[in-house]
Amino acid sequence: MGLTHVTTQITNLGKTGAPFEADFLVDTGAIDCMAPSRALINAGVLIEGKDSYELADGSLIEYSYGFARVSFMGSETVAQVIFGSDDCEPLLGVVALENVGIGVDPVSKTLRRMSAKPLK
Repeated sequence: MGLTHVTTQITNLGKTGAPFEADFLVDTGAIDCMAPSRALINAGVLIEGKDSYELADGSLIEYSYGFARVSFMGSETVAQVIFGSDDCEPLLGVVALENVGIGVDPVSKTLRRMSAKPLK
């Protein structure tokens, strides 16, 4: 979908401490969100487990993940967040987008709020 960025805040589930805020790359090919490990740790996000992820080049890598509040475009959700390398570009995955009812317009390649979330 081209390169679209959106200002996003990551906070721990209890909303304690300072959040991590950055411009996240909207990545509709990624299921989960990803942020630099140090930033997530500083925001108080806890590591809950590890999982294998497939990169764009087809290689597999194991990352730690946790759960956090993800806020963007005036909406907030709880999503799984990957603890990426400290120099990684933050990614906003498709689950967080769909959780708050924001989709990608395929023609203009921009983010837009759905009038209602589908339950069908």
